[in-house]
Amino acid sequence: MTMKSLYVKFVVVTIGIMLFSSVLAFALSNVYYQHSLKPKNDAKITSIAENISSFAASHPEIALDDYLEQTSATGYQIFLLDEEGKETFFGSAYRETDLSDTVKDSVIGGKTYHGIRHFPSKLFVTGFFANELTNTIGVPFEHNGERYAMFIRPDIKLLFNEMHFLFAWMLALTIIFSMVLVIFSTKHLIDPIRKLKEATTVVAQGDYEVRLDTSRNDELGDLAKSFSEMAFRLSRTDEQRKEFIANVSHDIQSPLANIKGYSNLLANPSLSTEERQQHSAVISQEISRLSTLTKQLLLLTALDQGKSVLNKKTFALEEQIKQVIRSAQWAIQEKRIMLSYDLENVQIHADPSFLYNIWDNLLSNAIKYNRMDGSIEFELRQIREYAQVRIKDSGIGMTEGEAGRIFDRFYRADSSRSRTIAGTGLGMSIVASTAALHEGKVWVEQTSVNGTSIVVELPIYK
Repeated sequence: MTMKSLYVKFVVVTIGIMLFSSVLAFALSNVYYQHSLKPKNDAKITSIAENISSFAASHPEIALDDYLEQTSATGYQIFLLDEEGKETFFGSAYRETDLSDTVKDSVIGGKTYHGIRHFPSKLFVTGFFANELTNTIGVPFEHNGERYAMFIRPDIKLLFNEMHFLFAWMLALTIIFSMVLVIFSTKHLIDPIRKLKEATTVVAQGDYEVRLDTSRNDELGDLAKSFSEMAFRLSRTDEQRKEFIANVSHDIQSPLANIKGYSNLLANPSLSTEERQQHSAVISQEISRLSTLTKQLLLLTALDQGKSVLNKKTFALEEQIKQVIRSAQWAIQEKRIMLSYDLENVQIHADPSFLYNIWDNLLSNAIKYNRMDGSIEFELRQIREYAQVRIKDSGIGMTEGEAGRIFDRFYRADSSRSRTIAGTGLGMSIVASTAALHEGKVWVEQTSVNGTSIVVELPIYK
């Protein structure tokens, strides 16, 4: 559906609702008149007719025709019938003057005729405006010894003629102005949607630099803000993807080139045993780098699947951390690092294999980016319903900009490769994703040229 059709449909639907509401309001008003106002109007006109006839009956000296002529001038249509069948009309003429002889004889005979109450209750027929003789009140009376039947109704044309035109103009102008305002207001409402559609087309083509009006304080403003945020995140993701491809391509190509080169050297029969061992060690190291990279990619894929991959159980967190430390003893001793820990006894309900990766990645980084004869401090505390682990090293540290992006997936602080330390840029992203999957969080508490301190906080019972 195009924006043009959406605009037209919105206008048509709105005007249709206006027209339907007008018809429905008229129909309901008519029903209200038929069932409530019409009986009250009948009773009111009956009372007036009885007062007029009673006055005429009690004053035989007055001229009946003059009296009724004056009465009609105050806003009534009167039909007078005597017992000899003579008919006289006073006031404005009736549109229809048909009235059955049965009704006439009944009123002459002394019964009251309630034509207003019993006027046909057809849809879209409002008896209040029906200028018909059958839509009257008929009352009997005597004057100077003669019997009469008087039929009376209000002269709507006389009473409401100017008001009728006033309301007609008001209704017509209301409908016209409403339609014009609907057309222009709909354009104002649809315009942000049109711009949003154009922005989606731009984003779909790979251009994430879109600008939308986010100053509106309504749902469209919220939608524009969400779309802008989405475009920004897509831009970041695209940058990270490109950066990841460049990094991983290098990390795959470099070990493969080394493996190929040293494999060719091993084919030289003149190599000594010591040289063969050195070349084989390099090949083994490069294979380990490739293995680590593939394992981390598989782990990130598993993390993307969410909580469905978790296999939680209750275990001693401090024992797991000690196990990670023991497995890294050779790397710690190689750099002559002084490692100390202060671990409280904390039982946690979590997936032990995923949490193991957190401590393994953090400890590996603390060793990798540390100095010779440096130090690492491990601390575990239970704070209310959370387990808080702090790892502090005396390594090379990082800048504030690097600290702000260190948990981004595929981000590598060493993008210029000026450092000699190898890495995939996935380890800290694995740490953050694993913590989030357990409804926890991780942050850089302190970073400087004298080292880095990272804190992981995990709920104990979730």
